[in-house]
Amino acid sequence: MIKIVVFDCTYGGELFADQLKQEYPFIEIIRVIDWRNSNEIMSSPRMARKCAAKALEPYIGKVDLIILANHLLSITSLKYFRQKYNNQKFIGFNLKKPDTFADREIIILTTKAITRTINYHYFIMRIKRKTRTLILDHWVNKIDEGAFHAAELRAEFNKYNVSSSGKTTELILANSVFNDLKPILKECYSRNLKIHDSFSDAIRETCKVLGIRGGAKRR
Repeated sequence: MIKIVVFDCTYGGELFADQLKQEYPFIEIIRVIDWRNSNEIMSSPRMARKCAAKALEPYIGKVDLIILANHLLSITSLKYFRQKYNNQKFIGFNLKKPDTFADREIIILTTKAITRTINYHYFIMRIKRKTRTLILDHWVNKIDEGAFHAAELRAEFNKYNVSSSGKTTELILANSVFNDLKPILKECYSRNLKIHDSFSDAIRETCKVLGIRGGAKRR
């Protein structure tokens, strides 16, 4: 059986593991969710790397793939893990780049630590469209605890003057836990709202790395 570790420090890792398992039930998924060090991992790339290395140590070289389901860790430390543990396959969550030519404003839901990375600034430059960044660290724990309500989303968007029409805006979810908000976003904003996240890309890369095709591993 194929064995995959999904690492994160928030409920976002659980969401991704659920989706991966639903699409490929024959895969054994080991969920390594470091709830205890969540604040440290969310605070800086250095702490994220340190905590992840410790949590993943028992699995290095013993599973088919390790997925870093954490944007901060992925964009700052994926290369480090691949080089240090070259006997282990790793993939991460890339920041999802929307179509370049669409005439719509891009709003990015993310956290402070991600916006402080050089990778994030390069990402913004590559989009080549009007963008706004909403730093929403205070949402993360509430989502993890199941205590987030639609009223908070509406209030936040009103504060940032985000139109509710959904006709001129696209959203990028630059934190895996924000995927839990998709139903609320559609309800409060617009059912036609275009939302970009990293889940589908990560699943496609998983299949490519492991040679999975048509529900079975290629021989």
